[in-house]
Amino acid sequence: MSDRIDILQRIADALDRLAPPSPPAVDWLAHPAYVWQGATSHAVPVLEAPTLDLIKGIDAQKAAVVGNVERLAAGASAHDMLLWGARGMGKSALLRAAVASAAKGHPGRIALVQAAADASLATLFGVLRDQPRSFLVFIDDLGFDAGDSEGPRKLRSWLEGGVEARPANVRLAVTSNRRAIVERHMSEQDDPINPRDVVDDQLALADRFGLSLGFHVCSQDDYLAIIAGYAAHYALDFDPADALEWSKRRGSRSGRIAWHYVTELAGRAGRGL
Repeated sequence: MSDRIDILQRIADALDRLAPPSPPAVDWLAHPAYVWQGATSHAVPVLEAPTLDLIKGIDAQKAAVVGNVERLAAGASAHDMLLWGARGMGKSALLRAAVASAAKGHPGRIALVQAAADASLATLFGVLRDQPRSFLVFIDDLGFDAGDSEGPRKLRSWLEGGVEARPANVRLAVTSNRRAIVERHMSEQDDPINPRDVVDDQLALADRFGLSLGFHVCSQDDYLAIIAGYAAHYALDFDPADALEWSKRRGSRSGRIAWHYVTELAGRAGRGL
């Protein structure tokens, strides 16, 4: 009997040696940003973000986001945020920059946590609830298919009213290409029963955010102003006609296209950014 127990113990010890070690516990007070992966997380030692003065062409949106994140860092009431609209207009960059700026004014008081909408956010909220710090949980490029009812239902619950709602020290920031977040079709307008019910329900999801900000394709002047700001910061010369030709070849004007052009300028000059 003792020999059998000894063999089993050796097998158990061998399996323990083969098993990967448990990841170290995350210190939720030590870093400026984190990535939540559904059951585990890892720290981001440096939050990469442009300085706020480099974010141009979205002045009203910038003021609203920066002010709201500042409140969260200070422990005051703050809104959940929905940033929606045109691609490449700086929605996620603005969120990162706002958190980085607030962290400078309130050292150690706020952190950014990037997560996916389906990454067990209820578990994350439970982890963050008792931390003596504020967190902005960031869900990038969110969008639900028209037939998805579970995802929007969970998001509504997290925002308010549900038993899994985010705690007082946590706010959600969502970016999306669509104002309603949920995909919409023209056929919704032809529903013979009640043509507004589905549409109103979709818009009700967006209405759960206390702060909803639209980002639209930038004008030619804004596009050139964005490039001028970057060019001045990095001491690069540029020709406005060349910058406009760059945007025409790409079929759009946006902050992202402007940054691509600045990267091109730096490359032509044999410099890094």
